[in-house]
Amino acid sequence: MPTALIILAAGQGTRMNSELPKVLHPIAGAPMLAHAMRAGAVLEPEKVVVIAGHGSEQVRKAALAFDESAEIVLQEEQLGTGHAVAQAKETLADFDGDVIVLYGDTPFISPETLEALVAARASHDVVILGFNAADPARYGRLVMDGDDLARIVEFKDATDAERKITFCNSGVLAADAKTLFDLLDAVGNDNAAGEYYLTDVPAIARDRGLTATAIACDEAETLGVNSRTELAAAEAAFQARKRAESLENGVTMAAPETVFFAYDTYIGRDTVIEPNVVFGPEVTVESGATLRAFSHLEGCHVSRGAIVGPYARLRPGAELAEDVRIGNFVEVKNATIAEGAKVNHLSYVGDASIGEATNVGAGTITCNYDGVFKHHTEIGARSFIGSNTMLVAPVKVGDEAMTATGTIVTRDVPDGAMAVARTRQDNKLGFARRFFDRLRAQKARKQETK
Repeated sequence: MPTALIILAAGQGTRMNSELPKVLHPIAGAPMLAHAMRAGAVLEPEKVVVIAGHGSEQVRKAALAFDESAEIVLQEEQLGTGHAVAQAKETLADFDGDVIVLYGDTPFISPETLEALVAARASHDVVILGFNAADPARYGRLVMDGDDLARIVEFKDATDAERKITFCNSGVLAADAKTLFDLLDAVGNDNAAGEYYLTDVPAIARDRGLTATAIACDEAETLGVNSRTELAAAEAAFQARKRAESLENGVTMAAPETVFFAYDTYIGRDTVIEPNVVFGPEVTVESGATLRAFSHLEGCHVSRGAIVGPYARLRPGAELAEDVRIGNFVEVKNATIAEGAKVNHLSYVGDASIGEATNVGAGTITCNYDGVFKHHTEIGARSFIGSNTMLVAPVKVGDEAMTATGTIVTRDVPDGAMAVARTRQDNKLGFARRFFDRLRAQKARKQETK
C-alpha cells in the first residue's frame, strides 16, 4: 500500500520564547522537523506534505533541504490539529493509499514503531499511536474496548475512572487517505477553544461502523518539545541513545557523557574518542581512528588509523586519508590530506591538498583568501614545510620539496627544491641596550613633570 506523510509544523511554540519557528529548533545539529521527516522516510513515502504556518518560509526551506520533493501547504489560521491535517486534502486528492500523521515537534518516533503502525492498518480503518505514561498528567486517554479503540478522552473531560487510565494519546495517526478526509469533514469545533481536533476521528469512525485501534510504543518516542527545557531534555535523550549505540558498535569512549554527536554522525568500530569531542553534521570516521580530547569535527571524513587532536578543528570539506596526523590547535577546511601526512602544531590548512608523507611544520598557514575569492594551495608528496611558512595561494610546492622556516611562498616551488623567502638577519650590536635606555629616560622625564 502506498504511503503519504502529513507532518504538522505550523505551530508558533510560544513557550519557546523565540523568533524561530518551534519545529526548526535543533537537536543534534538538525531541526526537529528534519528528525520527524527522517523518521517517516523509513516508510519510503510517495508523498510528504508539511503543514506550515508560523515562519512558513523558514519551514519551507528547512523541509526542502531535507527532502526536495516535499510539498509545503500553508495553514493560514491555526484552528486545531484536525484543521491542520485537513489542509492537505487538496494536495492528496489523487492519492490512493495510507496517510500517516506525524508532528514536527515529536522527533523520536522509531522506524519499528512506524512499521508497526502501518501493519496495524491491515486490520483496522484508523490506527492511533499510544504510550503507557509513567505520569499520565494531562494527556488525552485512550479508552480501549478489547483491541478496539472506543474513543479518545481529553483530561479535562475525563471521569475519575478514565483519569486512572495510563494508556495515552501521542497524536500520531494512520488511516486510508479517503477515509481520513471523509472523517475530518465530520469533525466539528463545538468546544471551548473553537478548534477542530484530530482526536475526534476515532469516535466518528466507530459511529460509522469503521474500526479503530491503538498500538503502543515506548514513552520516550513520543517526547514532544514545547519549551527550551524540553528541548534540552530532547537533546540529552538523543545524546544518551547515540552514545549507547556507539559503545555497542565497538567505539571506545572513556567519558561518553562528554562526547556530543550530530544526528548523522557515523563512527567505525575500534575508533577511540577521548573526552569533550564534539561532532557537527556530516562527519564520517572510519574504523581504528583516534579523536583526541577537545576536538571539533563537522562536514569531514577521517580514514582508518588517523589521529586528530587534541584541540583540533576539522571543518567542512576536510578529507583525511589513512594514518594522517592532525595535531593540537590545527584547523583544516576544504582540504585533502594524503596518507601519512602530518600537520601537527598550530597551523591552518584551507583550500589545499597535501601529498602523502608530507610534514607541515608548526605555524604554517595557507593564505587562501584575497578578500573576494578563495584560492588553492597544492603541496606534493614527501615534502617538508618549515615552521612559520606562509603559502600565498594560488601556489604549488612540488614533490620532495621544502620551505625554509619563516618563508613566505608566493611562487611555485619545483620538485626537490628548497624555497627561502625572508630578509637576511642583521645584528645591530648594542642597539637593544641603547634603545631601552632611551625609552626609560623618556618615561622618567614624564614622571618628573607630573
